[in-house]
Amino acid sequence: MKIALDTNAYSDFMRGVPSRVQIVRQARQIHLPLVVLGELRAGFAAGSQKSTNAANLNRFLHSPRVSVLLPDEQTTHHYAQIYVQLRRKGASIPTNDLWIAALAIQHSLILCTSDTHFEHLPEVVRC
Repeated sequence: MKIALDTNAYSDFMRGVPSRVQIVRQARQIHLPLVVLGELRAGFAAGSQKSTNAANLNRFLHSPRVSVLLPDEQTTHHYAQIYVQLRRKGASIPTNDLWIAALAIQHSLILCTSDTHFEHLPEVVRC
């Protein structure tokens, strides 16, 4: 199983939420979208456990199964398609989540997230 972690899924995993721990442990490949990495680091910078959280993230990123997923020119096409689809439905999701969804679709990844607004995007397979 190849997965992408949303910010809340990474946080759940680090807090030891059993369902998230099981999914992450079973995944063959774990991708952390660049946007998620930015959200995590912003949260750490604003929090009271910055160094502990940063050290845990660093260890996580050094796992051979984990990679940071970067957007590229092809990602922009998926982003645009999702944007138009949502606009036609009269729905919206946060911009960062548009990028996360575009990356998940582009790379055929299962997106681990707790955010219900991804339900507007049936093409995004979620866990």
